[in-house]
Amino acid sequence: MNQLDQLKAYTTVVADTGNFKQLAQYAPRDATTNPSLILKAVQQPDYAPLLKETVAADRGLPLAEVVDRVLVRFGREILKVVPGRVSTEVDARLSFDTAATIARAHRLIDLYEDAGVPRDRVLIKIASTWEGIQAARALEREGIRCNLTLLFSFCQAVACGEAGVTLISPFVGRIYDWHKKQAGAAWDDTAMSGHNDPGVRSVAQIFNHYKKFDIPTEVMGASFRNTRQIVALAGCDLLTISPDLLAQLQASEAPLSPALDASDARQLELHAVLYNETSFRYALNDDPMATEKLAEGIRLFAADAAKLDQLIQEA
Repeated sequence: MNQLDQLKAYTTVVADTGNFKQLAQYAPRDATTNPSLILKAVQQPDYAPLLKETVAADRGLPLAEVVDRVLVRFGREILKVVPGRVSTEVDARLSFDTAATIARAHRLIDLYEDAGVPRDRVLIKIASTWEGIQAARALEREGIRCNLTLLFSFCQAVACGEAGVTLISPFVGRIYDWHKKQAGAAWDDTAMSGHNDPGVRSVAQIFNHYKKFDIPTEVMGASFRNTRQIVALAGCDLLTISPDLLAQLQASEAPLSPALDASDARQLELHAVLYNETSFRYALNDDPMATEKLAEGIRLFAADAAKLDQLIQEA
């Protein structure tokens, strides 16, 4: 049995792509998108007609609404392939505006529901800023499920769990990237792989905390750099994986066993933690990796959102 099939015995596999024509061969349950993935997809010949068709049908509407209609169109196509949920992201430029994030989430859900897609098949992706977490708190109370992304620190995860969000996406690879860059020539890739990988350790800490204290928020490891990181998180609730790494897992017959286990986590001696706005902001500020990667992630997604705006205006 290949590693991908072995992984599916312990973890829900999610495809991290806007390329819905690639999905079927890996049979993921869910799929995630973000502005960078959608931007990449719409520049491919296979998907350019979809962009032009959507823009033509919605010409005359405000640009931001046309963008949302493009995102939802891709989400609808993905949902024809996956049996579960699709994650669609709110514009990263709204990451520090709770009210605007809520309004944009409402529009995305309305567009899906107008197309006949029930809201329980959609996760609204929001950056894990304090403002984003509060937006998710309000949306979850309305039955709009959220996926909190750009998550790099324990305090972000704790705040998301307390807010009752459906799912979080801690970014394994970007945490790894930061620590590797900081270490420079002293970095030992062999010693810092598998369970010692700093991104893997971060997700394991969050997973164990949630299971120990019966927090129902799902943990979905994201942003992987290699299959070793994925194997070291087998047993996590979900893992969202790029097509390239899905293919590598599918091509490998190496044995795979669960690395995370909820029943083991419940036996750990851990202390409950809560954050209010002040303590959250201090804890995040006190973590240079999380502070830098959150800011960088928002900037990168915002830049790609701006590029998508430009493509739509030119279509």
